[in-house]
Amino acid sequence: MKRYWLLFSQWVTVLLAIWFVVATLQPEWLRSAKRSADGMTLLQAPVGSALNRPAGSLSAPARQASPAVVSINTSQSKNRRPQSQDPWFRFFHGDQEEQNPAGLGSGVIVSPEGHILTNNHVIEDADDIEVVLADGRKATAKVIGTDPETDLALLKITLDKLPVIVLGQIQNLQVGDVVLAIGNPFGVGQTVTSGIVSALGRSQLGINTFENFIQTDAAINPGNSGGALIDVNGHLMGINTAIYSRSGGNMGIGFAIPISTAQQVMQDLLQKGKVIRGWIGVEPQDLSAELAQTFQLPAAGQGMPTGVVITGVLKNGPAASAGIRPGDVIVKVAGQPVRNVAELLTQVASLKPGAPAEVNIWRRQGEVNLRLTPAERPAASKQRR
Repeated sequence: MKRYWLLFSQWVTVLLAIWFVVATLQPEWLRSAKRSADGMTLLQAPVGSALNRPAGSLSAPARQASPAVVSINTSQSKNRRPQSQDPWFRFFHGDQEEQNPAGLGSGVIVSPEGHILTNNHVIEDADDIEVVLADGRKATAKVIGTDPETDLALLKITLDKLPVIVLGQIQNLQVGDVVLAIGNPFGVGQTVTSGIVSALGRSQLGINTFENFIQTDAAINPGNSGGALIDVNGHLMGINTAIYSRSGGNMGIGFAIPISTAQQVMQDLLQKGKVIRGWIGVEPQDLSAELAQTFQLPAAGQGMPTGVVITGVLKNGPAASAGIRPGDVIVKVAGQPVRNVAELLTQVASLKPGAPAEVNIWRRQGEVNLRLTPAERPAASKQRR
């Protein structure tokens, strides 16, 4: 009897070993078969762990970042006619329907205190702003500040135990890196799309006054504005803001504001209530090869001219006071080369108002160094640079 029991134990051990090897190397062999009432046999995969995802899955960064991405609903009543309250107006024209345009967008919670980054155009002219979290909670948002020239806005809500996204390092991002766009397109609910970084430093697109976009082919649609562009670690790399489209839908060309720009704007809005930038009061124009030849400007790099020609100078402005004249070519600002209007705008904006800075110009076949004291850039977005 003892011999039979020993033999039985050995067979059970061998069968268990075989089952373990098959379950590890070929789990599909163990799929259970189910027979339905009509006699049809189905193969059913075993239930796997939510944490054990297939190779290449992007569920981990999506799961980490998604709770901090919110939907933003706005409404306004500014189209209501003031005279509609006048009895004589109502007598002749009847009661006018009150219009309450509504808008949809997205935002990203960046602090446990409830600060939310989004696009300025999402909340612009809104009378009421409602934030809806991924867990279903809702809150009314207060506007801390806006910056139309970068199309950024900072909101704040008051709720407990808020999910917060981790801010990334933009210098770690490279063309070809995988990124995810998270937002609320068309109001259908939170959606995650994937793509790659198509380009960095996109400018001169005519979208914002100050442009330094991340370009991506991750699907971005209306309602995604203000949402998160994250890397494979779930870190925030940009705020989705615009798309190139002929139909209004995604065509594989989307743009996001880098987190580095968003952080600078956010800090100014928190500390000063607005973004303070330098301004010198000139009307610049990109320098073509023909203009460079006319001004006898020396070529740089691959034979391309460098600098920005000044076509107009505001009377009594900082540039005029420093001696800059129409026809001058600005080649450097505070020691930094200037290659186009976008670079001039960015470099002048980074100057501290009231603090003198050196500007190098090309005039009459020679370089002249001028000392210039920038003023604060006017709030209106269509002022001279």
